[in-house]
Amino acid sequence: MKINPPVVVGYDGSSQSRDAVWWGAHESALRAAPLLLLTTMFTPTTYGVPIGMPAFYFDEQEAAAKKRLAEATELAKQAIGERTVQIDVELASDPPIPVLREISKTARVIVVGSRGHGEYTGGLLGSVSSSLAVHSLCPVAVVRGLGGDEDVSVRPVVVGVDGSVHSEPAIATAFEEASLRGVELVAVHAWSDVALDVVFSKFREVDWRARQDTERALLAESLAGFGDRYPDVPVNTVVVKDKPGQNLVHHTERAQLVVLGRRGRGGFSGMLLGSTCREVLHDAHCPVLVVNSHR
Repeated sequence: MKINPPVVVGYDGSSQSRDAVWWGAHESALRAAPLLLLTTMFTPTTYGVPIGMPAFYFDEQEAAAKKRLAEATELAKQAIGERTVQIDVELASDPPIPVLREISKTARVIVVGSRGHGEYTGGLLGSVSSSLAVHSLCPVAVVRGLGGDEDVSVRPVVVGVDGSVHSEPAIATAFEEASLRGVELVAVHAWSDVALDVVFSKFREVDWRARQDTERALLAESLAGFGDRYPDVPVNTVVVKDKPGQNLVHHTERAQLVVLGRRGRGGFSGMLLGSTCREVLHDAHCPVLVVNSHR
């Protein structure tokens, strides 16, 4: 029997998680995949040991969690419209990070908001989304806004390409996402991690044009073969001498989705989330899909 992995959305009632439900519902409809809406109950602990609480406390927590799931279900139905999607719900009693980490073993993708209730992060990434981006066993979509009232469905999918093996699964995923959405794919290769104009200001003889040609060839090599597999996807390649994270954040202003590998060309093996990925997750203007190298 063929298993159809679900799109899993973590929902806590925050505005960011409402966006995550909306995005996850559309993703389920695009892929004809089931949608699993998940929320957790808060259990006070001391050093990981549950604190004894009166029975009515847990009754109240359960009632609130069930209400959240009902809200999420209604929101998902609104997002799906007339399309047919199987919607399931799950109420977990453990903290969200280990619950979602475990469910990532069998999920198609996990969708979370950039921040949740009670997270004061100065506008940066929340604890759940940042942890999952590092430790999830399936792709993770971190949803930061959906583009307001403007129709974002015609916007391109953007993929960051650095020429390393770590970006290969991201490229495959980006082509798939662009094909499903019927939009252009923008493949961005920004090849300077430092301000090279400053570093080499005294060495004007550096042949930047030759370097640019080398980087274009690297990008073409990374994309080779995908055009045959996805002939319906028009591809626009962008090669710039710029900091990768900074340049990709700029592209997210006009994209509906940006796809990244978890680590990049210069990443140390102990750094599971590369600096480019971290910067884009913090500052993106559209949802970010993080794909690990074992896709």
